[in-house]
Order: sequence, then structure tokens, then C-alpha cells
Amino acid sequence: MTERLDRWADPPLLVLASLAGGPKHGYAITQDVAETMGVRLSAGTLYAVISRLESRELIEPLESEDRRRPYRITAAGAQELAEQSQRMQAVAGLACTRLKAQMGGAGA
Repeated sequence: MTERLDRWADPPLLVLASLAGGPKHGYAITQDVAETMGVRLSAGTLYAVISRLESRELIEPLESEDRRRPYRITAAGAQELAEQSQRMQAVAGLACTRLKAQMGGAGA
């Protein structure tokens, strides 16, 4: 059951959220996600997600002077992230409101 409740940690959303802070290469994305969101992405997961997001034109690669390829979020990616973030906020707000009501009623 726990595995089904952590959908907020969906790797594509984590990568988009990381890139919303600015362009990053793969290792920097992994580090940012771990430090700011508490989720460790394996290299295999990360690069599969990058490939899918790039094919959907939600992120795009930037020119690089070394072997590390940076990526940035596109306008479509920012829109998708904004829509998903609003949905998550709505669910979180509803959950908080209902939990407060339940906990307040339990102590009365």
C-alpha cells in the first residue's frame, strides 16, 4: 500500500521540478532531487525519464562544452508542471482540511 501512496514522487515530476530551478546536467538533477525532495533517482531511472520528457518536448538539451549534457525545461514542460502542481496542492489542501476536522472532532 505504501508504494501506491507515494505517487507525488513520480520521477518525471521530480525532474521537471528540478529543471524549473534552472538548467542542469544529469548528475546535478540527481543531487538536486535528493537534496530538495528527499528522493534518490538511479541513473537508469533518471536517463529513462530524461528520454521520455525530451521526446514529449517537455525538456530540451542545451549545448555543452564537455561530456555532461545540460537540460532545461521548455514552456510546455513548465505548463505541465504547473498543472500537476495545482492538482497536488488541491489534494493536499483537501487532505489537510479533512484531517483537521477529524482530529478536532475526535478531541471534543
